[in-house]
Formats: sequence, C-alpha cells, structure tokens
Amino acid sequence: MTDRNTSDHQIFEVDLAAHEVRRRTEVLAALGDTWDPVAVMEGENDAYRLLYSGLDAEQQATYDMLVAAEVLPGPGQA
Repeated sequence: MTDRNTSDHQIFEVDLAAHEVRRRTEVLAALGDTWDPVAVMEGENDAYRLLYSGLDAEQQATYDMLVAAEVLPGPGQA
C-alpha cells in the first residue's frame, strides 16, 4: 500500500452522507407538520401566472420569445 501523504500534501477525506441526512432531518423538522408541499407548488404557480399577466404588447412579445427559446417555461409548465 502506498502512503499518499507527503510532507507538503495531506489526504483529508470527509463522508458527507451523515451530514446530509442530518441536514434534511433538520429542514423537515423546521418546516413542521403543517407544511403542505402541494399548496406551496400551487402558490408558486399562482405567483408565476400573476407575474406574467397584464403585459403590454412589447413585454408579451419578449415573454413569447423567451418561452420559444426555452429560457422561461411556458404557461402551465412552471
């Protein structure tokens, strides 16, 4: 077995799997029992529709161009 450590380089390894499990657990605990992911997604979709409603002709043309170029998702795809 070759020792990969040298005088100017030390191998340092960290297993982040346990940290990621703990982080996810803490996020879910912080969200609480009342968190409703479906309601959150519906709210996001409502906000997206509101954001792009009431555009003037120039804004609508720019929006349509960005949707066609797949820079922005089209209606119902957000």
